[in-house]
Amino acid sequence: MARSEHTHWWYTGMTAIAADWLKRLPAPAHGIVLDAGCGTGGNLEWLTQLGRACGVDMHPLALQLAAQHGCPWLVQADVKSLPFAAARFSIVTTFDVLCHSRVGSDWDAFRELARVLQPKGWLFVRLPAYNWLRGAHDLAVHTQHRYTCKEVSAKLQAAGLRPVRVSYANALLFPFAIIWRLLQRSTNSEPASDVRPLPPWLNRLLEWCLRAEGVWLRRLPLPFGLSVLALAQKEAA
Repeated sequence: MARSEHTHWWYTGMTAIAADWLKRLPAPAHGIVLDAGCGTGGNLEWLTQLGRACGVDMHPLALQLAAQHGCPWLVQADVKSLPFAAARFSIVTTFDVLCHSRVGSDWDAFRELARVLQPKGWLFVRLPAYNWLRGAHDLAVHTQHRYTCKEVSAKLQAAGLRPVRVSYANALLFPFAIIWRLLQRSTNSEPASDVRPLPPWLNRLLEWCLRAEGVWLRRLPLPFGLSVLALAQKEAA
């Protein structure tokens, strides 16, 4: 992750979409932002544009690498048991974390993220889409579940949050991903991440595809894709 998240098309393209959604929100006064499951800290760099940013992760090496990006507020903790007071943060983000096998109960995680969110605060969630698309990549990165938009909306509502925008993303590559997954299954591929170096021209092309989707998503949701994106607001007390 540390080597790829600033250059690989999937990281840069998906980050551009998330940043576009969040930077269009009304700026909260004295905003504090939490990235729950911050990994190696790539998202914390741009989240500082939204307020003071805090990163939480279970893995000590991830936090060590995040610190090298100059992230001063890092905490080792479980997303289901955050060491913060209720209503602490104006924005909470979580990028492909609640699907991880180490999380266990995503219901508990959604409720915990809602607990630390201020009234009228915002939660941004990104998760992998469609459990029938599970493959060697999911085994390699310990994905316990892939989601639908309807499922994510239900979990947000159960946590006391109001879904405002929910959409699939990475739709242009969806047919190719299906073919890739079928090929992997037919050859009994060993667990391996799909995130790998590509020729520079192909990397730029695929990033352009995601950025083009980002422009579309400013107006309308996408009916299918490889990821689920959701933006939800906590009701006023």
